[in-house]
Amino acid sequence: MEQIGGIFGDGPVVLPVGGPLYLQLKRWIEDAIRRGTINPGDALPSERDLAIRADVSRVTVRKAVQHLVQDGILVQRHGSGTFVAPQTQRVEQSLSQLTSFTEDMARRGMAVRAEWLDRGLYVPSPEETMILGLGAGEQVARVSRLRLTGDMPLAIERASLSATVLPEPATIGPSLYKYLERFGSRPVRAIQRIRAANIGEDDAHLLQVATGSAGLHIERVSYLPSGRVIEFTRSIYRGDTYDFVAELRLGDVTNGAAKP
Repeated sequence: MEQIGGIFGDGPVVLPVGGPLYLQLKRWIEDAIRRGTINPGDALPSERDLAIRADVSRVTVRKAVQHLVQDGILVQRHGSGTFVAPQTQRVEQSLSQLTSFTEDMARRGMAVRAEWLDRGLYVPSPEETMILGLGAGEQVARVSRLRLTGDMPLAIERASLSATVLPEPATIGPSLYKYLERFGSRPVRAIQRIRAANIGEDDAHLLQVATGSAGLHIERVSYLPSGRVIEFTRSIYRGDTYDFVAELRLGDVTNGAAKP
């Protein structure tokens, strides 16, 4: 690791004014990264060195670093130290079209792949039974995938379908929707709900982010032309890599004025 003077200069650290000390130090580190004083992949000085330079306690340094790790700005590697997180390419997905992840990324010229986490038949949960309209004794097919572009994890998708629609989940190819299309069961519309969420420990490990990092939790219920529910999907997306974009249009307009 470089000497601290080589990364932040030779003078003492001058913290921005206002707020608790750990937040002042956090803002100072963020500013150093934005200015390019330290770059993605660079090692942060040790906790002790930062405490000396900033004239704060090591507890203050630790708290500032913890918040930066939670925000995805820094990453900690066991036995190696703390580093500036690599820059991530943000992905945009339209909310106006019902497409599969694979199709959506292909339109953007992005190479994506999936790692299967689960493909099996199970006794449905009460929520799955209600949403999918399952009868007594019916099973549910669950397929869970980790979505990646290159080596960068983007999202975890967990889809549930009736076992009558998907009796052999292990036979699905790269795209669930293309598989369903072969049997005339591809959805034509969906209702999707998006909310902010802190990523739990198990999902954070798969997505290579710190536990508690900001994420997007998405629930989607998809329908066939008949109105029957075909798919219930719950996904968690990394908040630092994904943007959802919606095009909004003004309602009915008469004589140049919008109707209330």
